Amino acid sequence: MRRVTGIGGVFFSAKDPVALRAWYQRHLGVDVTPWGGAAFPWVGADGQPVAGVTIWSVGPSGQFAPSAATFMINYRVDDLAALLQALRDEGCDVLEKSEDSEYGKFGWVIDPEGNKVELWQPPAGQ
Repeated sequence: MRRVTGIGGVFFSAKDPVALRAWYQRHLGVDVTPWGGAAFPWVGADGQPVAGVTIWSVGPSGQFAPSAATFMINYRVDDLAALLQALRDEGCDVLEKSEDSEYGKFGWVIDPEGNKVELWQPPAGQ
């Protein structure tokens, strides 16, 4: 079974998310959208678009509970259900909650340092 196939997004919290988003927009040119993040489309070695995006988002403090971390990495996976079961079988701290939405399937595991890790199976065709 393939496990992680790439990074789907980088999420971090801030004491003042609005101000921090504005800083990234002004100083680094990140195209922050009304939902508080940006989507970076993927391109191939030839500079042409390929299917997929990496999400970047700044949100309020505490959004990654039960982790105390100020960040969370979202990893793309091929088969979320199979991976979550494999992680449970291996004794990992897999959160019971999972989500299935128009954006794909999501599940979470806590790493040995207490960081919440998001696993994402994109919808078919992405």
